[in-house]
Amino acid sequence: MNFNFLSPVSDSVLAHNELLSQQTLGRKLKIHSEQHGMPDIDDVQMAIIGVKENRNDINYIGAELNFDDIRKTFYSLYPGNWHTTIADLGDIEPGESVEDSYFALRTTVELLVEKKIIPIILGGSQDLTYANYRAYDNLQPMVNIVNVDTNFDLGDTNLPIKNNSYVGKIVLDEPYNLFNYSTIGYQTYFNSQDEIDLMERLYFEAYRLGEISNNINSVEPVMRDAHIVTVDLKSVRAAEVGERLKFTPNGLDGKEICAITRYAGISNKVSSFGIYEYHYAPKDTITAMLVAQMIWYFVEGVNCRVKDDDFTNPNIYQKYNVLIDEDELIFFKSIKTGRWWIEIPFLTNLNNKLKKHTLLPCAHEDYKAATSGKIPERWYKAYRKNNF
Repeated sequence: MNFNFLSPVSDSVLAHNELLSQQTLGRKLKIHSEQHGMPDIDDVQMAIIGVKENRNDINYIGAELNFDDIRKTFYSLYPGNWHTTIADLGDIEPGESVEDSYFALRTTVELLVEKKIIPIILGGSQDLTYANYRAYDNLQPMVNIVNVDTNFDLGDTNLPIKNNSYVGKIVLDEPYNLFNYSTIGYQTYFNSQDEIDLMERLYFEAYRLGEISNNINSVEPVMRDAHIVTVDLKSVRAAEVGERLKFTPNGLDGKEICAITRYAGISNKVSSFGIYEYHYAPKDTITAMLVAQMIWYFVEGVNCRVKDDDFTNPNIYQKYNVLIDEDELIFFKSIKTGRWWIEIPFLTNLNNKLKKHTLLPCAHEDYKAATSGKIPERWYKAYRKNNF
């Protein structure tokens, strides 16, 4: 495979790795090095990629990126009872233009996803999600994105793309492959009323920080339907990170963000995962450790994946019919995992490429709400989006 865009992991990281215990993650990874070149990835399930691109950050002042501290910290952790092989493919250096960096990331992600390898992307400004999304243009017809963020990042699409406006570009730029966009942990005072109204009109999903903190399990059904998960480190409260990332006193704590990344890993659909808005600062061991643990929990989740959504076999699920006024809601429960889905009825003339979305992941609470006569909001938005 052609990975000419990737520079090897630095010698300082490799030297640090040599001092670690044989039981640590670093001694078990396949690593792209200057000495040995690109490793064989035929048996790899996940691959770490750094992208040193942040020129479309609205606050860009020329600061350079360096992921060595994250790598050193991640390498020093111990793996769980995992059955997957992980590679560290090195970094995409800044191109002559930002578009060159986008092209390099898009090409790399497309090659990996096509080979059933999950890229774990370290950035850089979050507009890199746009390049990640465009990598799916030739892979599948419709894509679901989940963004863990304080902001919706819709922005003004009449202006050049920035890290606070990339979602607007995803929505409006051809080809139109976006099926659903969900934001987890948004904070209302960071978003204009126009953006909040637009999220409603597009039937996108948005979960406030308070909702998530009160019930972290509500993240799981949303993640279960995602293909791309993108995490903005500014969604983490200031007390959990180093000086250069102290964005807001309110936000997700370390335990919550790691639980969210584990849910992302558990999802059978998630095929690419990115952590963005990392601002390098020498000796910032706190942020490096947090990001390393987020990656660890994502990998842990991938190793806990269970195939439980084959509804062609009635022996592996239970079906529940709930009547609400004149509507009949149909729920499915996996006998193996206890996870729930709800059926979304489609109009007969609907575009065939959306047919695979007829079952929407949901929670047991949605079923209980339906039995009390309340239509789950996720069902309502999905139905409206697909039938109007």
